[in-house]
Amino acid sequence: MIKDITLGQYFPGDSFIHKLDPRFKLIFTVFVLVEIFLCKNFLSLGLIFLFSIACGLISKISFKVIMKGLKMIYLLIFFTSALQIFYNKTGTPIEIFGGKITTGGIFTAIFMAVRIISLIFVSSLLTYTTSPTALTDGLERLLSPLKKLHIPVDTLAMMMTIALRFIPTLIEEIYKIMNAQKARGADLENGNIIKRAKALVPIFIPLFVNSFRRAYELAFAMECRCYNGSNRRTRMKKMHTGWRDIVALCVVLLILAAIILLNHFFGAVI
Repeated sequence: MIKDITLGQYFPGDSFIHKLDPRFKLIFTVFVLVEIFLCKNFLSLGLIFLFSIACGLISKISFKVIMKGLKMIYLLIFFTSALQIFYNKTGTPIEIFGGKITTGGIFTAIFMAVRIISLIFVSSLLTYTTSPTALTDGLERLLSPLKKLHIPVDTLAMMMTIALRFIPTLIEEIYKIMNAQKARGADLENGNIIKRAKALVPIFIPLFVNSFRRAYELAFAMECRCYNGSNRRTRMKKMHTGWRDIVALCVVLLILAAIILLNHFFGAVI
């Protein structure tokens, strides 16, 4: 399960989404996330869900990889849906297994599950299709107005990007430590919750030690290369706005207009 986490990984490609300007890609991601929260009925949510699937197809990222990244949120989706089913009392009552649920609870549970999946799906596509360097440059450019307030934008962008890109490294480290502990006879999967929590202590201690060591080595390497986040730092690749960014902007705005119209004419489910 740990090894299936794909958040933070980058998959090189030459698709339409890969070639988008990183600045616009960040803006589009925020727009789509806002649109997901604006959805109030199944028509609008279905529209944004189909749009997310279309983006996945255009990006040429394997759906097997994307579904592997969703494995870690299955439990979250299950509990969220269960709470909606048993605590939402709107709609027609239905008797099942000796208890009562309502159609409103079922509809809301499905709605919330699709919304969570769409959020993770869209967020993952950003890191899947954007290299660490491009993501850092895009964040710096978008946050550059904050420099007037003497906020170290370059340093913050680098910190966020490094933190995001360290996720796959830490996941791989956890997987190696768990295998090493199992080889020494550690039982990490059996017993009650308290015993399983205690069994994780031998995993987290070496994980923290290795994480600090990696952070120190990275900082030392950056210092040796005279890295600093000043404005005088040049970039090998310049970012330019192209026709792809304009097309993507128009599509995102059309989706937003369609969601607003669907919410207005068909009302809200939740």
